[in-house]
Amino acid sequence: MNLDGALQTFFAEAEELLNSMEAALLRLDEGDKDMETINEIFRAAHTIKGSAGLFGLDDIVSFTHIVENVLDRARDGKIVITSDLLSIFLPCRDHIATLVENAMHNRANDAQCLAHGKALLDSLQPWLETKAKTEAARVPDISAAPRQAGGADTDHEAWHISVRLGPDLLRNGMDPLSILRFLRTLGDITHIATITEHLPAFNDYDPERLYLGFEITLVSNASQQQIEDAFMFVRDDSDIKLIPPRSNIEAYVNLIKSLPENSQRLGEILVKSHAISFQELDAALATQKHQAKSSGAVGMLGDILIEEQAIPPEIVNAALDKQKKISEKKSSGENRFIRVDAERLDILINLIGELVINRQRVDLLSSKMGNPTLIEAVTSMGNFTEAIRDAALTLRMVPIGDTFQKFKRVVRDTAKSIGKEIELEIEGAETELDRSMVEKLNDPLMHIVRNAMDHGIESIAVRQARDKPDAGTIKLTARHDAGNIVIGIHDDGGGLDVEKIRKKAIANGILEEGLHLSRQELFQLIFHPGLSTAEQVTNLSGRGVGMDVVKRNIEELQGGIEIESEIGVGTSFSIRLPLTLAIIDGFHVTAGHIDFIVPQNTILECVDLNSLSHVQGQNCVNLRGEQVPYIRLREIFSLQSKDHSREKIVVVQFGEKRAGIVVDDLHGEIQTVVKPMGPIFQALKGIGGSSLLGTGAVALILDIQQLISFAISREHLRNNTFLVSAQEQQE
Repeated sequence: MNLDGALQTFFAEAEELLNSMEAALLRLDEGDKDMETINEIFRAAHTIKGSAGLFGLDDIVSFTHIVENVLDRARDGKIVITSDLLSIFLPCRDHIATLVENAMHNRANDAQCLAHGKALLDSLQPWLETKAKTEAARVPDISAAPRQAGGADTDHEAWHISVRLGPDLLRNGMDPLSILRFLRTLGDITHIATITEHLPAFNDYDPERLYLGFEITLVSNASQQQIEDAFMFVRDDSDIKLIPPRSNIEAYVNLIKSLPENSQRLGEILVKSHAISFQELDAALATQKHQAKSSGAVGMLGDILIEEQAIPPEIVNAALDKQKKISEKKSSGENRFIRVDAERLDILINLIGELVINRQRVDLLSSKMGNPTLIEAVTSMGNFTEAIRDAALTLRMVPIGDTFQKFKRVVRDTAKSIGKEIELEIEGAETELDRSMVEKLNDPLMHIVRNAMDHGIESIAVRQARDKPDAGTIKLTARHDAGNIVIGIHDDGGGLDVEKIRKKAIANGILEEGLHLSRQELFQLIFHPGLSTAEQVTNLSGRGVGMDVVKRNIEELQGGIEIESEIGVGTSFSIRLPLTLAIIDGFHVTAGHIDFIVPQNTILECVDLNSLSHVQGQNCVNLRGEQVPYIRLREIFSLQSKDHSREKIVVVQFGEKRAGIVVDDLHGEIQTVVKPMGPIFQALKGIGGSSLLGTGAVALILDIQQLISFAISREHLRNNTFLVSAQEQQE
């Protein structure tokens, strides 16, 4: 890989690591106490710093180095990550992201950026100061300390040092043996275990790379600072853990959790953490072997060690948990991932789209020729084409959970800024949809979530008066439904007042005084430009700007949005979107000599219009006891009528709404490659795109959500006109 390619890989990996860091920090903020979470944050910072150093990105290295030092103190148990520290770590993460972004766009870090970084580092200083008094005041828990080799008293006075030196130590001119020689001047090294798990195959061995780690037992009266000074010149690129003599159980548990190796044997984990000696492990294994011979039942190694009082149960449980996590990591690691440029993936989808179109042409030609062998071969090719299409579209599918996770930070920071307590819940994070749609969903979701926080969730005082919990809840959900994805944004706030919306719409000239609208239609008025029911304008919302953009963006994705709300209970937004906008299964129809495509997943049934009973005076049919409004495509798009009058009605559904679309002819199912309409056609309602048929003709893809809304609105208008006329006649 050339340097430019490697640099681009660094930027992509840095983005993933920063997202991982933010998610882990937010878990800590929510009360997560797992040491592995702190390790995850540390590894992210350490990897970014190390990789940035390879490319000479010194600003990233110098800033991240200090953050890493504070995280390292947290890993060693010297400091506790409090809410105050988290409030600094999160902006530090953002600053690293800014530095990475500037490097990615080849922008220099200006004075304001560097000053902001220095201010953040200054705020970290209290957590970098040596806690000498705290360490001196710590009372050793002798009774809880694990017994060491043979239970000898000298071993109780031993330091345990876990050493994983940087792989480039030899290249940098350092001699690992010099460190060991220095340690010998501080006391007696009674035991060294050499860790060889990272040694590669012979052909892959690099003589300038350090692969070994060490577990060292040092009997010494030296202070912790003196021992740490032995690693002064290698600490930045190495992983050094110290457990003082007579340490309590927690120190050993933390060391076990932070061990970097992938040992899956319980005994190896315990020995590496210095929780037991090799002699005690051998004795326990001998007991296990004897039990197997005498009774045929093999006892658990951990149970044997506990029974022989070689180790406390808490340490065995920590080692078993480490073993489980390593096993899970190995099994998940069997899946191999490769990084593919998104543009290459889009090119592949476009090529498959052309393949689908050409397959339709071949279908038509084989049908005309009538050769059975050719028809069979074309049918087989069609099946493979569909399989290739489905497989290719799957490559573009991504879980929506990554988008949802970003809102944890938004909710946390915004809630603090407006003085509210708000919790975010996520459901259905594994639900997948097209990558291109995920990118366009971020802004609409942001608008709705911010409105929910600002105007939906009440203040703590109001919630207490309403017998609600102090903390409000916003819930993001996702699920698949009939070939669509439904995304929900729910809050348990004050709800929407439909009468207030009606009065505001009338006052703004949006709604006529006597016009009757359904509850859902009144809710939809909040998407009208300039309409806001907020009492106050804030930095977040209340200007009537944004919700109209939300609806427009969703409609551009061929989707729709519905609202349900109850005063005092809360509000729910449901966004319904197609799974993909690239290639869809459609149903080919014609109206007035024009070809149209109806998305297959919206069709309920197709029937002859004349076979249904009509509702007098309305464009409605009685479909098994239900009144279904309908529209004629010829009327909507001003098309010329055909000679025959046997019209068909295609009954479609979008969400809970259904309507009929009257057409002239039905031609059957067809795979459709969706092509976006040009800018000149953006204002055309009811059309969501175009496609090329196998005959070479252009077909227009119908926007079902808009057509259903139009049909229902027209019937409401017709009914209102009828009511007004009846009232005038009575007068």
